[in-house]
Amino acid sequence: MLAQLVLNTRSRRGHEAAPQVRDALARAGITVVEDGWPAEIAPEADCIISAGGDGTLLRTIDTAIARGLPIGVIPLGTFNELARTLELPLDIEGAVRTIAAAHERTIDVARVNGTPFVNEASIGISSRITRLQTPELKQRFGAFGIVATAFQAFRHARPIHVDVEHDGECERLRTVQLTVANSHRFGGLVSVADAAIDDGWLDLYSVDIRSLHQAFAVARAIFGGKRTQADGLRTIRARAFTLRTKHAHRITADGEPAGVTPARFELEPKALRVYVPQ
Repeated sequence: MLAQLVLNTRSRRGHEAAPQVRDALARAGITVVEDGWPAEIAPEADCIISAGGDGTLLRTIDTAIARGLPIGVIPLGTFNELARTLELPLDIEGAVRTIAAAHERTIDVARVNGTPFVNEASIGISSRITRLQTPELKQRFGAFGIVATAFQAFRHARPIHVDVEHDGECERLRTVQLTVANSHRFGGLVSVADAAIDDGWLDLYSVDIRSLHQAFAVARAIFGGKRTQADGLRTIRARAFTLRTKHAHRITADGEPAGVTPARFELEPKALRVYVPQ
C-alpha cells in the first residue's frame, strides 16, 4: 500500500508521536509519501492518511473525494471526533492496523458555504470558544484549556436572531448556540441515538436558554441521547439549510474557522470512504 501521509506536528500529540507513526506504518508494510501536499499527491497513492486532529482531516477531504481515495485516520488531536464517531482505535498501533486491513465505510460529507465538515458546524458560543483557542493552548492544556475558554465564552454570550430556511419554509430562531450536525456525535460530549454520519440527513439544534429551568430541560434533552424538542431547544431535520442573520456571525466547522453568515449548509451523501474496523 502506498499512502499520502498528512501529519500535523502542531496537533495535540503530533510532534512527539511523529516517529512512532512513521515506524508503525513501515512495520505494517505501508509506504508513505509526505512531500508536496496537496498539489503533488502521488498519482499512484492508494489512500490518504490523516495523522492529527479533526482540522488535519478536513485538509484531506476535497482531495480524497476528487481522487476517489479512502482516508485512513491516526487520531493525534484533542477531541478526535470523527475517530470516536466511527469507533476507530485511538492508539497509533491500533489505528495503523485498521488502515492496513483496508476495510472501508462510506460516509456523508456536509458543507457550509462550500467548506467541508463531517461532524458539525456552528455559530454562537462554540464559535467564540474556537476563536479563544490557539494551537499552543490545545497542545499544552488539551481539554482543560478548552473547558477554560468555554467558561470565558459563556460569560459573553449574547442571543442571535437567525432566519432558517429549509424544505421551502422559513422560521426565525433566537439562539445562543446553533449547530448543524452531520453525525450522531458532536461537541465532544453529545451523542444522539437516532442520527448517523451516513443517514443522508443534517440535524439542526438551536439552544436559547433564558432560565435555570430551561437550562436543565435542554441538558436533559441533549444528554438523553435522542433528537428531541425541549423548552429552550429547537431541532430540525433536513437535507439543506440556509441561515441568515442581521449581522455577520462567525462559523466554525469541526472546530475550524469556516467564514461568516449568511450560510448555506448542504450534504453530499456517501461521498467519503474511510478505513474503519471490521
